[in-house]
Amino acid sequence: MGTSAKAVAIIPARYASTRLPGKPLLCRTGKPLIQHVVEAVAGARRVGRIVVATDDERIAAAVRGFGGQVVMTRADHLCGSDRLAEAAELLGLGDQEIVVNVQGDEPEIPPACIDRLVELLQTTRAEMATLVTALDPGEAGAPNRVKCVTDKTGRAMYFSRSCIPFDRDSASSAAYKLHLGIYAYSAGFLSRYTKLPPTPAELAEKLEQLRVLENGWSIATAEVSYDGAGIDTPADYEAFVRRAVAGSR
Repeated sequence: MGTSAKAVAIIPARYASTRLPGKPLLCRTGKPLIQHVVEAVAGARRVGRIVVATDDERIAAAVRGFGGQVVMTRADHLCGSDRLAEAAELLGLGDQEIVVNVQGDEPEIPPACIDRLVELLQTTRAEMATLVTALDPGEAGAPNRVKCVTDKTGRAMYFSRSCIPFDRDSASSAAYKLHLGIYAYSAGFLSRYTKLPPTPAELAEKLEQLRVLENGWSIATAEVSYDGAGIDTPADYEAFVRRAVAGSR
C-alpha cells in the first residue's frame, strides 16, 4: 500500500439515536453537527475525499446543502462497518484504496489523528488500523469505555468493555488504553471482513472489531492524546455548543 496515496473518509450518519434523536442535524452553532465533522476531517492532509453515508434523506439534504458529498445506503445495516462497506461499493472504490471510518458524532476530532491513522495503515502489514489513548484507571471499569490491550509492537490483542488488563493485586499500576472508534483499512479488506458472520466474542462484547481478531487478522494501533469525546447525550451537545461559540469569538 503506497505511502503517498490519499484516503477516502466515509462518515456513517444515522438519524435514529436512543439518547439524542436527529443528532447529525442539531444546529445550535449555526451549522448541523455533521458539517462540523466533515470540516474537521477536511483538515487532514492524508484524506483526499470525504463522503457521508446515510439512509436518511433529511441528513442527505443537509449535507448537500453545505456542499458535501453524500451516498445513500440501505436502512437495514446492523453496524457501521456494514454501511461503510456498502458505501465503498457504491462509490466504486478499488480494493487497494484506503478507507477511513470516521464517527459522525466527533466534530472535534483532530485532523492530525486522522493523518496518523492513515500513515499507520500505510506503513504496517496489518489489515486494519485504529487509535487508542491513555485512560484514567478510575474509568477502566465503565462498560461504555472500550479498552484495548496491545502487544509490544502496538498490535491489538483484545478489546473489551470490561476492565483489561485486570489488576489482580491492585499494585501493578496497570496502564489502561481507551479505544477510539476510528478505523482505517483497504476497501477490499472492508468488503471481505463485513461478509463474514459475527464471531462469539464480538457478539458477547457487542464490539465489531473483534471479528477481525477472531478471524486471525491484525489490527495496528497508535496512541494519541485525543480523548475521543464524542456526542452521545444532550449534555454532550450543550458542552460542544459552548466550546464552539467560545472558539468563534
